[in-house]
Amino acid sequence: MRDVSRRGVIALVGGAAAWPLAARAQQPAMPAIGFLNPTSPDANVIDRLRGFRQGLKDTGYVEGENVTVMYRWAEGQFDRLPALATELLQRRVAVIVATSNAAAIAAQAATKTIPIVFLATEDPVKLGLVASLSRPSGNATGLNFFSGEVTGKRLELLRELVPAATRVAVLVNPANVMTTESTLREVTAAAGAMGLEIMRVANAGTSREINAAFDTFARERPDLLFVGLDVYLNNRRAQLVTLAARHALPAIFSNRDFTEIGGLMSYGTNIVDAYRQIGVYAGRVLKGAKPADLPVVQAAKFELVINAETAKMLGLTVPPSLLAITDEVIE
Repeated sequence: MRDVSRRGVIALVGGAAAWPLAARAQQPAMPAIGFLNPTSPDANVIDRLRGFRQGLKDTGYVEGENVTVMYRWAEGQFDRLPALATELLQRRVAVIVATSNAAAIAAQAATKTIPIVFLATEDPVKLGLVASLSRPSGNATGLNFFSGEVTGKRLELLRELVPAATRVAVLVNPANVMTTESTLREVTAAAGAMGLEIMRVANAGTSREINAAFDTFARERPDLLFVGLDVYLNNRRAQLVTLAARHALPAIFSNRDFTEIGGLMSYGTNIVDAYRQIGVYAGRVLKGAKPADLPVVQAAKFELVINAETAKMLGLTVPPSLLAITDEVIE
């Protein structure tokens, strides 16, 4: 397929070269959006892209018709983001959409003039992306879809499902420094308030480290597992869900990507809707709005998803109080 694609590209370029100069001059140039993402375009990202494209459509833009989107994927290698951001600038994009903290920071380091629309999992003021949520002031704005309260709520929901639990293990990616520090700070406070002991914080930035962490959990037998919000851990969701089931360890995750493939439960932002909102902001910027005048949006849609089959396998009964606030039960 790659050879066919290359031939198609060559044919397209060759055909363009043959156009009369006058005809080419009449073709209006479409504005270009640079899309900077730290992951790879897997099935879940494709769902999110549908949300992003819907947001563009809501503002009058359709990819391929009146706007071009240039995608750059870091494939989980955060250190590639600065070079990818620079490459987008060289392509003269009109706006950069940065879909993580690291992507937003890389984009802002690359330019102080090209507009940036970001998805931030931390307070964008603390990250240095904006001066304030209501008046960003610089060249960046976007959506903040994570807060300390969500971390605490996530642990609270897991404890409600397993009320006899007293010990919790936490799994984080040390490479994602800012998010990991915030997660540990908030989960420690939440655990203390609930009388839970954090018996282990396991660092997992590679597949091998994930396996090693679960070997440790098998020996120490925590009652609960809290998996931190992280792009790499999301990419390794199949491994995490499989190991949690193998070791009969009740775990809570940051989004429904996990519960849809067998994870016990998840609580977090509706990420597809978050992508739709940054699509709307990107469209508004293309129409002339300045990021400095667009307040940072706080995510409003949070969803609790429980996998009933996994709960049954673990011998857990979902209490009515939890079912009453659950957005979806996966049978």
